[in-house]
Amino acid sequence: MKKILFLSVVISGTLAFSQVGTRLPSAQIGDSKWTFGGYAGLGGAFGSGGGTTLYITPRVGYKVTDNFETGIAGNFSWNNSKYYSSTMVGAGPFANYYFGRSFYASGLFQHYLISGTDKVYDQKYNSNENALYLGGGYMQKLGERTYMQIGAMYNVLYDSNNSVFGGGFVPNVGIVYGL
Repeated sequence: MKKILFLSVVISGTLAFSQVGTRLPSAQIGDSKWTFGGYAGLGGAFGSGGGTTLYITPRVGYKVTDNFETGIAGNFSWNNSKYYSSTMVGAGPFANYYFGRSFYASGLFQHYLISGTDKVYDQKYNSNENALYLGGGYMQKLGERTYMQIGAMYNVLYDSNNSVFGGGFVPNVGIVYGL
């Protein structure tokens, strides 16, 4: 039940996130290759148990080349429902490779620290988990330096018997500025 609720909240939250990356104007700091941004989302589940999920994933990147970016991403996620609550904090490196500004390949490693409460049985737990997300997708230009990304990632370390996540597949839709 927990995994189904968690998966439904994560999927609904994933569909509501945005990604913003910015590059500081070259007139201010020279020809900077640093990017800043992240994801943010709010999701919910309907029904008798209900629930709300809030997450934020800030990131700092560096454009090694015009098509290759690498950096560090953090993650904070909070989930609360009638039956279950959890807080998850994660951090790790990421890398993105852009193909002609039409497609991208992405890799993201996250180490998560998880604290949860089963409200029905009044049980608390602490855990940690590693995730290595690999994926990619399509990019549509929206403006001079703004792109919409539509893609998916899969956690290749996902183990259905030992994971707090409901599945390894993660769809994503977002906006990137500054490429």
